[in-house]
Amino acid sequence: MGKTIVILGTFDTKGDHLQLLKDKIDSRGHRVIMMDLSLGGNSPIRVDITPQEIAGLMGKNTEEFMASRDRHMKAEVMVKGAQEKILELLSRQEIDGAVALGGASMALMGSRVMSRLPFGIPKVIATSAAMPAYSSEWFDSMDILVMQVIMEFTGMNKLLTHAIGQIAGVISGMVEESLPHTSLSLVHPSVAITEIGFCPKCARQVEALLEKKGYHVCTFHAQGISERAMDRLISQGFFDGIIDIVPAGLIEEIYQGNRPAGMERLDAGCQRGIPMILAPCTVNLTGCGVTRNNREKYISRPRVMKMDEIRSMTRYNADELQYAAGFYREKLNKAKGPVKFFVPLKGWSAIDGEGSILYDPEGDRVFVDSLKEGLNPLVEIVDVPCNLEDIEFTEAMVNTFDRMFKETQHA
Repeated sequence: MGKTIVILGTFDTKGDHLQLLKDKIDSRGHRVIMMDLSLGGNSPIRVDITPQEIAGLMGKNTEEFMASRDRHMKAEVMVKGAQEKILELLSRQEIDGAVALGGASMALMGSRVMSRLPFGIPKVIATSAAMPAYSSEWFDSMDILVMQVIMEFTGMNKLLTHAIGQIAGVISGMVEESLPHTSLSLVHPSVAITEIGFCPKCARQVEALLEKKGYHVCTFHAQGISERAMDRLISQGFFDGIIDIVPAGLIEEIYQGNRPAGMERLDAGCQRGIPMILAPCTVNLTGCGVTRNNREKYISRPRVMKMDEIRSMTRYNADELQYAAGFYREKLNKAKGPVKFFVPLKGWSAIDGEGSILYDPEGDRVFVDSLKEGLNPLVEIVDVPCNLEDIEFTEAMVNTFDRMFKETQHA
């Protein structure tokens, strides 16, 4: 059976290319819905969803709006309207995949529209502007494919028609091989864990002990994007619990570190009410190497560990830890399920244990004490007299998680 693919584009400027893409997909037996996000001109071809319809969803279908030269305002309206429209198609089960074709503006608009689609629905952006500075915005935490087209979508030649045929083949092949997104699930019980290069032993031990107890484990590297993807999956109903060894993406977001994970970090697990164990790996540390934008603020601190030519690590100071603790407390206080925060008293990672220049248990305590102030009594802080990498710490977390999970199953 054919699948339904939504084509996103600005048909006033790319109409011929988008029509060819539609024809190529049609020839494979799939149904196409053409959604026009044009900001000014009229499409030379018939589309299924017009800019006027999209703008109308936002109450903006007026001659004044369509004639406006405020490009940013119009783009925001079109994106928000298209997001509503694509959710409507999803609710009617009329979308199996989406593809956007165009330059940088279309890639950004298309990715924002696709962000409303759940994990598992194929998403492709074909663009002539696949620059690293832009691609992080397009990818975000989505399962999205960005295809670089090496020439502009202007005119028509054999190179372009060949590329458009490939784009049609990519999205068609993806939808043909995809299961219905509603059928995607993990084996019960599945547990998400976070890790980073500064807690290798802890992460491997957690994984091994969980699997020994019968859990299925998925690991996410806490570099900023991966744990956002994890939270996105949790919000979509994946995973039965989480051991969040590295929740540092939140404090990194607050202070513009190299591993920011957004201000929504931790929200998904708290809102789902799944059992949550947290540890503070690198919540006390931040990068101050050459890749950090506001490096000057941190490189002059008294405690700096140089990792290599690119990476160096230093400590957050007391004021920063105290302030950030409030954000963690606010999120944990909203948790709908059981939460425990495990604190190793002899270092929060492999690089800040006893003997390290970064070792400062008194400094770490500032965060913990601030976290406790006003914390919901149901959120327990558990002190463990060892380093985060020690097996005692891992066993304490996993054994407690196992008890918490079983209690929720019998509740």
